[in-house]
Amino acid sequence: MKEIGKVLHQAGSGRVIIRLHNDALEGDVLYDSKGVRVARIREIIGPVTAPYASAEPITNNIRRHIGELVGTHSKRTKN
Repeated sequence: MKEIGKVLHQAGSGRVIIRLHNDALEGDVLYDSKGVRVARIREIIGPVTAPYASAEPITNNIRRHIGELVGTHSKRTKN
C-alpha cells in the first residue's frame, strides 16, 4: 500500500478532507493501516504545492479515522 495522506476532518457535506503527501487521482480508493476501505477520492483541491482531497466515505464509522494516515493500492498514474 502506498501512503498518500492524512484524514484531517469531516466536512458538513459528509465528505472527508485529506491532506495529500503523495500523488493521488480522483477515483482512487483509500485504505487505512489495516487494509480496510475507508473512502473514495472525488476531487483534488487546493494549490498544486499543497494539495488536499475531498473524499466520499465508504465506511459508516469515518469519524474514527480522523487523524489517521491513509493509502491506496492504485497503480494508475497521472497523464
